[in-house]
Amino acid sequence: MDIDAVPNHVAYRTAIDNVTRLVADHPVADDLPIPSCPEWTVRDLVAHLVGICALAIGRTSQWAEVGRSSAAMGVGGLLEEWTRMAGRAESALAACGGRRGSIMVLDAFTHELDLRYAAGAPLPPEHPAFSRAFEVLLNGFSTEVAAHDLPAVLIAVDGRQWKAGVGEPAATLSGDRYDIYRSLAGRRTHEQITRLRWSRDSHRWLPAFTWGPFHPPTQPVENLVTVS
Repeated sequence: MDIDAVPNHVAYRTAIDNVTRLVADHPVADDLPIPSCPEWTVRDLVAHLVGICALAIGRTSQWAEVGRSSAAMGVGGLLEEWTRMAGRAESALAACGGRRGSIMVLDAFTHELDLRYAAGAPLPPEHPAFSRAFEVLLNGFSTEVAAHDLPAVLIAVDGRQWKAGVGEPAATLSGDRYDIYRSLAGRRTHEQITRLRWSRDSHRWLPAFTWGPFHPPTQPVENLVTVS
């Protein structure tokens, strides 16, 4: 499922810059809930991103110090910490590449989208992290389709198609790139997923949308971009 993509370190840095700009351009309270991440606030989301970055560059001990004083550190301070680590994170991603780097891009980009939805900010028409993150989601969903002994599905986005599963595809799922992305990332309910553009009844494939850390919510946490 190779997808044309920019390097991981470039995609990741864009997510850092975008989240920082989002907070500046769409002021939100630190304790604003993130609907797509139950029990998280904006501050929790940003703290998670900073912690993942610290772990990736081997700054576990430094992050532990930040964690101990985190009660006094707001979103602004956390973003400054993330920005300070950005150069080393980019170097680490450029050096390691591969799956580990792509998963880090997936995490940052998905949470950038979580923040956009929570703040009411627009979705970016293009984003250098999309292709890397989407590839990880496609691979995970494909593995789950096969694990459930389901027929393969063609995923059609932006005029391109990828096969999820093994064997001859028995259905096609198409739609807006963010509708597909957010469905694969556990941000859409089963009912919302069935409302996407399927070439046949979709219900047999719904179990495959639960995989890894992703679990479709029982109630909508965000609206579909488009529906059939």
